[in-house]
Amino acid sequence: RALRWASGRAQARGLRASPRAWTAMPSWVIDRYGSNEVLRFTRDMMFPIIHFPNEVIIKVHAASLNPIDLSMRSGYGATALNMKRDPLKLKTGETEFPITLGRDVSGVVMECGLGVSYFKPGDEVWAAIPPWKQGTLSEFVVASGNEVSFKPKCLSHTEAAALPYVGLTAWSALNQVGGLNQSNCSGKRILILGASGGVGTFAVQLMKAWDAHVTAVCSHDASTLVKKLGADDVIDYKSGNLEEQLKTLPLFDFILDNVGGSTEKWALDLLKKWSGATYVTLVTPFLINMDKLGVADGMLQTGVTVGSKTLKHLLKGVHYRWAFFMPSGPSLDEIAELVDSGKIQPVIDEVFSFSEVPKAFLKLEGGHARGKTVINVISRQ
Repeated sequence: RALRWASGRAQARGLRASPRAWTAMPSWVIDRYGSNEVLRFTRDMMFPIIHFPNEVIIKVHAASLNPIDLSMRSGYGATALNMKRDPLKLKTGETEFPITLGRDVSGVVMECGLGVSYFKPGDEVWAAIPPWKQGTLSEFVVASGNEVSFKPKCLSHTEAAALPYVGLTAWSALNQVGGLNQSNCSGKRILILGASGGVGTFAVQLMKAWDAHVTAVCSHDASTLVKKLGADDVIDYKSGNLEEQLKTLPLFDFILDNVGGSTEKWALDLLKKWSGATYVTLVTPFLINMDKLGVADGMLQTGVTVGSKTLKHLLKGVHYRWAFFMPSGPSLDEIAELVDSGKIQPVIDEVFSFSEVPKAFLKLEGGHARGKTVINVISRQ
């Protein structure tokens, strides 16, 4: 009788019973660190839960891979990321596994926390999920509302998934760390080392959108692509001594280094001295130091390294900076405006289906990508 009464009341009020709550979803995970064989497909990954009022659940339509996914698969940065995942060490004895990789997402909002007013279910959005959170190679992902932005209207989900992580990484280096913006870039000479990858292709377009003069360094087979994106000068690093080639050009106001290694030893000599010229590198020893030395000693060593290098180059009349990916919905809002205005376009190397994630990792592992490797989680994007 109670059930009949409750049913009758629900019908009288125009209510309906909720469908069975989701408890699991398909996902690609790793249960240990290693090479490609550690990737595992499961249909039993725990469905994401909203823990905080500002979070949203996104149904993933498309994701993409970045070099950080290869690194995380192998255990790179595990010490720092685990500290971020559990800073108070409340989960004693537990491990971080299973981990879902993938940072980029383009999809549709399915559910919003009580504190979210900017988005609603059904909104098409994109985001870059921080590496200490569960990733996007799954059917659903949870994100903070301040990490999410409305997807550019002119892009499909497949196209949109190629941009958030590399776009925010380049934005961090050029704008937030380097201080470049639309009002101060006109006529500045910008050098981009490693211009044909995901971050490089975005950086070339952003600098041209802001009216800078761009010199791009890449291999000969990528030169056509980079020129098409707007680069004024394209240097083939395989055609001779790169340092000597660049020394024949006028000095630069800004250098973005996506390569690292030996380039740091000579690249800063290409900057204009005592003019505010800046070198920003995305290749830093921060996570490696913490993996090798532990949290405290790793942070100390990192601080000493960046401090000494900054002072050394400042005395020579140039600025030395490190940059990192930073999740930011507001920055994605600005990037979306540039995309919808036609000033930035996604550069996609290859698209894979959700069942082909291991194959996509092998593609990325082979190197020399010309843009992004995208995963269609839902077919026919």
